[in-house]
Amino acid sequence: MRKIYIVDDSVKLRKRLYELLSDVDNVQMIGQAGNADQALDEIRVLKPDTVLLDIQLPGKNGIQLLGEIKELQPEIMVIIMTNYDYPQYRHKSIQAGADYFFNKTREFESIIQVLKQ
Repeated sequence: MRKIYIVDDSVKLRKRLYELLSDVDNVQMIGQAGNADQALDEIRVLKPDTVLLDIQLPGKNGIQLLGEIKELQPEIMVIIMTNYDYPQYRHKSIQAGADYFFNKTREFESIIQVLKQ
């Protein structure tokens, strides 16, 4: 069972992801947060296998949080999902340890495919 944690400042998107991914076999939704500080605290405790992470967050951005997650638990799969899929963000995300980088508007189904693997 793959344990998933969602970090996105949009309540609407978190709800949509939560509902959609709850129906995927071998996926368990274990938590969600709208900011980096809450997310890091809960990731320490809940120990997810996979984190779905937005770049644009209040306070600390998603790329900074990505680095902290990978320091904490390098084995966690981190999937960046953003509407800001600029090459410089992609490059920084991959450098910081992102396993995948998707545009959450155009590549939403790709996230689901990765989680099914």
